[in-house]
Amino acid sequence: MLCFLIVMIEGVHIKKLVKRVDERGFVMEMLRSDDPFFEKFGQNYVSVCNPGFVKGWHYHSKQRDNFAVVKGNGKLVLYDCRENSKTKGEINEFIMGEKNTILVSIPKGVMHGFECVGDESCYFVNCPTEPYNSKNPDEFRVNPFDNNIPYKWTAKKGK
Repeated sequence: MLCFLIVMIEGVHIKKLVKRVDERGFVMEMLRSDDPFFEKFGQNYVSVCNPGFVKGWHYHSKQRDNFAVVKGNGKLVLYDCRENSKTKGEINEFIMGEKNTILVSIPKGVMHGFECVGDESCYFVNCPTEPYNSKNPDEFRVNPFDNNIPYKWTAKKGK
């Protein structure tokens, strides 16, 4: 029997989400102020990723992101590029969405990006700890295909 040791990037938290389903549809809580990793509310937004595309790489210097998929399925990939992290250089990959309802909480400084899995668009919801500042964005981008990150995306288009 093979055993695999998965190293979770330092400061990343995973929360299994529960759907309460009936004939009308479902309700699924994503992030609560009493979650142990909750810091504060900045804003809430949805980002749609179409099949064949990558959204990433990027990281933040001030905010924690809290991602969940509410429609479709997607792949969220994290790369720890923080100089003083115990898990520097580690990669975590999460398939999430309708088939795996989880929330992934990403600390500041961890590079991340996502792509759609399947033939239908994927709807990522994020509740970051800071509101977006268009005059001084807390977002540092890296080309998804031309970089030093030891990860190759399945999708062929992106920015």
